[in-house]
Amino acid sequence: MSEPTGKYSITMPRDIAEAAKARSGPSGLSAYVAAAVARQVERDNLNELIQVAEAEHGPITDEEIQSLRDQLHQAREKQTQGGANAA
Repeated sequence: MSEPTGKYSITMPRDIAEAAKARSGPSGLSAYVAAAVARQVERDNLNELIQVAEAEHGPITDEEIQSLRDQLHQAREKQTQGGANAA
């Protein structure tokens, strides 16, 4: 079941609207724009969460970020290797 929808009028630069329309495919421009706005809301929410966490615990260092990226990369490699072994 899909979420209830509403009709809205928005204004955007013509070149952006035309590019979005060209990429929207069979789902249409409304679905394309809704997905883009949903991603932006998610990013805004994450940024707010980061601000709260940094206010409480201090900023995240570049070293901590790199360490977490390395862990994620290693986990993805293990997952890919596990999938290849299962085949």
